[in-house]
Amino acid sequence: MSIKPVAAHEPPYCTVVFTSVQTERLEGYGETAERMEKLVEEVPGFLGYESARTPGGLGITVGYFRDEEAIATWQRNLEHQAAQKRGRAEWYESYSVHVGKVERSYGFERN
Repeated sequence: MSIKPVAAHEPPYCTVVFTSVQTERLEGYGETAERMEKLVEEVPGFLGYESARTPGGLGITVGYFRDEEAIATWQRNLEHQAAQKRGRAEWYESYSVHVGKVERSYGFERN
C-alpha cells in the first residue's frame, strides 16, 4: 500500500476538518469507520480524505469536497447521522468541526 496525501485539486473546493479525542469505549468504532469511508466515497463531489491520530489520542481527519452541496449531501446521509449520534454517546470525549474553502492548492511528488 502506498501512502500519499490527497492530490491537489483545482480550487475552489471545500474542506471539513474533524478533530477529536476518543473515549476508551470504542466497541463498534472500527467497523463503523470503515462503513463511513465506503459511504462518503459515494457522495458526488467527494474528493478524498486524510486521517491521523497522535499517540496521545488527538485525531484529525480532513475531508475534501468539491462544494458545499457535496458536504450537505454527506451531512444528510442517515447512516452518517446515526454514526454521529453514536459517536457523541460512546466514542468521543470531545470533537470540533471546521469547514473551510480552499483558495489555493498545489503539491509535489518525487518520481
